[in-house]
Amino acid sequence: MLPLRVYAIDGIVPVVDPTAFVHPSAVLIGDVIVGPGCYVGPTACLRGDFGRLILERGANLQDSCVMHGFPGTDTVVEEDGHIGHGAVLHGCRIGRNALVGMNAVIMDNAVIGESAIVAACAFVKAGIEIPPRMLAAGMPAKVVRALTDEEIAWKVDGTRTYQDLARRSLATMHETAPLAAVEPGRKRIELPDVVPLVELKKR
Repeated sequence: MLPLRVYAIDGIVPVVDPTAFVHPSAVLIGDVIVGPGCYVGPTACLRGDFGRLILERGANLQDSCVMHGFPGTDTVVEEDGHIGHGAVLHGCRIGRNALVGMNAVIMDNAVIGESAIVAACAFVKAGIEIPPRMLAAGMPAKVVRALTDEEIAWKVDGTRTYQDLARRSLATMHETAPLAAVEPGRKRIELPDVVPLVELKKR
């Protein structure tokens, strides 16, 4: 296992379940709890130096995401929550199986309902609640429509892919030196069932 950047503060030490994968460039400070089967991507920052930060079972927090909250608060990503690249979560609750898109910002006391999706680059104002199974988008974010069963199934599959990535990373990722040239017949990472939603809708 690669060494992690984990820091105690005021005697409080982050907790990482042994089945979770936290990339060694991520930073965990203080009151952070990473549950079983979670994935935390490169350069993510979980600053539990004020409030408590919780990733529940099977959640993922992708590259360059930030989690933080005011003193006395919990910032929570519930089971199977899916947080896209560069998102910011501050003192909010992300419901079970919900998805927060890339570069979205979720503010204090906001609640994202179960199996809801917040679109990329959306800004969810403090105290707003997005109901379950709804799509929210915009700046500020507003509920756009109900999600289809196909869209929710696509989200579930995407989260399973990240849960598998946690297992793959624990089993095979290691620091190494780069090759000087592309080797003949260079293999690809094969994940044929993983497609963008826009492509799935064309089928």
